[in-house]
Formats: sequence, C-alpha cells, structure tokens
Amino acid sequence: MGDDERLTAKQFQLAGGVEDWRVLAFGASAWFAASSHTAGAALVRRVAELTGNAGRLPDVDLRVDGVHVRIRTPGSPGLTLADVAVARAISAAAQDLGLAADPSAVHTVQLAIDTLDKPSVMSFWRAVLGYERLGDDDLVDAMRRDPAIWFQQQDQPRPLRNRIHVDVARPHALALEGVEEAKAVGGREAYVGEGYGTLADAEGNEADVIPDDELSGGGETANWRVLFGAMTFYPVTSPLRAAELAVVVAGLADNAGLPLLVDVRPDGVTIDTGKDQWEDERFGDLARRVQAAARGMALTADPTPLRFVQIGIDAVDIPAVRGFWRAVLGYEYDPRPEVTDIYDPRRLNLPIFFQQMPASEEARRKQRNRIHVDVFVPDDQARARIDKAVAAGGRIVYDDEAPEWWTLADPEGNEVDIAVSVGREELWLATQADAD
Repeated sequence: MGDDERLTAKQFQLAGGVEDWRVLAFGASAWFAASSHTAGAALVRRVAELTGNAGRLPDVDLRVDGVHVRIRTPGSPGLTLADVAVARAISAAAQDLGLAADPSAVHTVQLAIDTLDKPSVMSFWRAVLGYERLGDDDLVDAMRRDPAIWFQQQDQPRPLRNRIHVDVARPHALALEGVEEAKAVGGREAYVGEGYGTLADAEGNEADVIPDDELSGGGETANWRVLFGAMTFYPVTSPLRAAELAVVVAGLADNAGLPLLVDVRPDGVTIDTGKDQWEDERFGDLARRVQAAARGMALTADPTPLRFVQIGIDAVDIPAVRGFWRAVLGYEYDPRPEVTDIYDPRRLNLPIFFQQMPASEEARRKQRNRIHVDVFVPDDQARARIDKAVAAGGRIVYDDEAPEWWTLADPEGNEVDIAVSVGREELWLATQADAD
C-alpha cells in the first residue's frame, strides 16, 4: 500500500501509533492540553516544522488551555498512510513537549438543512455565508473555522417558521454583497432590525445577517474587526511564518492574561477573542500590541475571510431546552446573568443561544424543523454522549442507522444527530455485499 493510498476512518484509527487521534467529519483530530498559550505555541511551531515543507500543514487551533490539530488530505474524502505518519510525528512532538492528549475532548458540530429544492437553497446559503461548495451536498468554510452545512432531501413541505435560525456576521461590504446575491437566487427580506436584517431562503429558513463594526482605538487597532468577537486575519507566505506569528501572539496574550483563539492555516492566521470577550477593558491594549507585532513582521491584515456564525433556538422552557443542548454538545453555560448562551469550552465550535417562544405557538412546536444540528463524536464516546443527553431530558427518536448515527430530540422536539465516522464505510460495504 502506497503512502497516498486511501484509508477508511476505521483503518486509520487501527493503524497503530495514532491512539491520540479520532476520525470525525473532514479528517482526524487530536487535542493536546497545555498550561498556556505559550506552551501550546511550542507545538504549533513543531507542527509547522514537521509538515510545512511537505505541503501537508494540518489545521491548528491554539487556545489558552491546549492545541487542536486536524489532519485532512485536500481533494480526498479520506485519509492516507502519509497522514498516519504525520499524526504519529505530531503525537511524538507533543509528548516531547509534555503536552498530554485527550482523545475524548474532540468533536465537530455542523448544521443540516432539509430541503425540497436543494439547488436554490444551497445557492442562498452559499451567498449569505460566503462558503464554498464541496461535492453535491455540502457547503464549507474555506478556513474551516465555521460549521459546514449538509443539505438533504425533504419529502414533504414544512411551511411554518423553524425554531432554529442562523446568525452570520461578515465584513460590511461582503455582508451587503451576500444579501444581494441571496436575493438574486430566491431569498427575501423577512425583517429589518437595528443593525441587522433577517433573510429567508425560498423555503423559509432564516439567517440574521449582521455587518461588522470597527474596534475603537483608531489606527493602532485598524486591523481588527468586531463580529460578535474582535478578530483579524493575516495572510502568510509559509507555514513557518504562520507559526512564528502564533508564537508572538501567544506571548502577548499570556502577558495580558487574556485568552485568544489563534487559528493557523496554510495561507494565514486568524486571531479572535471569541464571542463578546473583546469587551474586557484590557483587550484594547492587547489588540494594539498584536497589531504592532504583526506589522513589525511586515504582515498586512486582510478582513475578507473573517466571519462569525452561531445559531439561535426558540424555546418555551429555555432552562430545560438549554440543559439538553449543553449535555448533548458537551458545552458550558455562559455565566453572565440574562445571557442564554452555551459555548464549547475550547471554543472550537459555534455558540448557541436561546430565545423565548410563546407557548401559544403550538403549531410551530409540533412541526419538525428544517434545520437541525449534527455532532460528530469519537466512536468510543457516542454512547456516553447519548446517555448524558437522555438524562438531561432528551429522547432518542431514530436509531435505525446506529451505530452510524442516532437522532435525538430535546424536550421541545428540536433535533440533533449524534454521528460517528469510524466503521461507516465497512458497514456500507457489508450492506452492499448482502444485497448482491
């Protein structure tokens, strides 16, 4: 078997030496815990040194408490023996640096939309989000920071409003451009509020579109944009250059005592506070220092790839529904009073917030949403995740496809699929063999 010969998810995980890794949607992921940004940045540098020259730089997400690494093979639906070698090398580097892996920590959250007219609905969401098309059924963020969306065929109309909608914030000009493109492919303006507008696709699925804002501070923070969080993006010419910037930003964040999200990709580095974290009074000084350091490295910011995505869920009993979603996603409660958000503790997946819904809207509550959430979990974590969700008030509504996926509903009927990648292809091949 050659290094570039494709492996199934199961074959990858059984390859040996990859015990730190779990195959989820779009690649193999690992989480290495760290004591600080700086400790994690040492691994970011090692990953760039190990993989950059070979043109196989993984997606690397640096956090204050660890590093998430996702290996994928561009242009291929699977992984290869070369990817196994990369995973082994990264694990060895992490061990050298004293960073312990936690395979149970990784998961991937994406969205799914049921549709009667897939071409029209996909075109709308591609315009609104600025995503790229992947195959016939998926839209993806080219930077792989925001959730993918999978579109599946719907059999019967569901005409009432969903109880789940999407918020998207983008740079102002791109947001306006996306709105016009969305209208041109069948979208309509459903609501205009202060600072945002609600668009609906041809089947009624809604997106709140929010333009960005400037960060106060004048020219010293001109590279930063506020899209729920404050963020900036610097294109780079090489993975080692990206790692160098990550190391510098890590030191500045640790000195300031503020957490940052530093996402390293082959073509650039995104630096982000996370939702609302820029409101800390200390952040202005950190923003100035990060910008000055990047400019000192002769880097020029480009706001084009910046984006923020979250979902909102309408609920009558917010505490009950919120508790279910916290359990099923492994999220944490936002501690601020009067804020209903839950968030990924490692801030690798999108936040969710909850809005009050009148109990009188019984028809909307009974109609199945056209939008639901998929969460891909490690194959050895699926049962535990299901048990936690059921204990939090959920119920299993479909398990005919288990152990590939289970559909659960929260106390008010909003659905989430708990999905597993490992073993899917083997099950499909066995089914085909039985059919023959």
